[in-house]
Amino acid sequence: MTRCNASIIYLIIKTTISKMKTAVLVFFFLVLFSLTEHAFAQIVNMEGQRFHRDSAGWSGSISGTLALNDNGQQVFNVNANAHIQYQNKRSLYLLLGNYGFLKGDDQAFIDNGFLHFRYNYKVGPIVRWEAFTQVQENVINKIQSRFLIGTGPRFKIAGKKQLHLYAASLAMYEDEKETGKEQAHNDWRSSSYISLTYLPGLRTEFTTTTYYQPVFFDGKDYRLLNVLSFNIKASEKISISLNWTYQYDSTPADLVQKHTYDLSTGIELRL
Repeated sequence: MTRCNASIIYLIIKTTISKMKTAVLVFFFLVLFSLTEHAFAQIVNMEGQRFHRDSAGWSGSISGTLALNDNGQQVFNVNANAHIQYQNKRSLYLLLGNYGFLKGDDQAFIDNGFLHFRYNYKVGPIVRWEAFTQVQENVINKIQSRFLIGTGPRFKIAGKKQLHLYAASLAMYEDEKETGKEQAHNDWRSSSYISLTYLPGLRTEFTTTTYYQPVFFDGKDYRLLNVLSFNIKASEKISISLNWTYQYDSTPADLVQKHTYDLSTGIELRL
């Protein structure tokens, strides 16, 4: 084979791979958009969705559960997640979507989803700067629509091979409309969190994150979220997770309780 022919073959292969990456990105972006007809939780735990990796490039995952139960009443339950992440030397881009649905006897008990985009820029060895935006709805919590946009510093406290510890203090603008009400709430909130990820072995991962989101100059209006996640790799691409979520909202919508919790398990496919 001549050097010219080899160069042509190399360019063809390189162009094909580049197009495949673009097609994969478009495909997952469309999947994420299709998952956001409705909305998920009031506070999204993005720390549990980051892939801690040293190399640059694309990564992603899809996960979900599907269940059908009939005990005199037929109940259908679906929960799906899709995640895309791109990382280079200084920047990290993260796009996440979720859809959850629970229906029994032609009545929707839970019907929700969200779309979240976050950008992370490495300012130095300790400080990162984050910016994010999110759209969501939540039938169960009577949130007809909520739009968030925010930014602020994120601090790397520990970044060892087995231990990652981060803390952040962000500011965000929130535009929210409750179901059945015409007037929207427009607030500026702090969104502070601390996150710990521990990897005791090659196949196990434990993450805990606590968020605190008070309205500026009104400490009585705040939200608190704690998430615990335990992940076990069944193979290089497939893992099983057990998740616990507790949330407190000091000023929820009418007839919505302040305390909520969720215990779930699922399967994840990393791409």
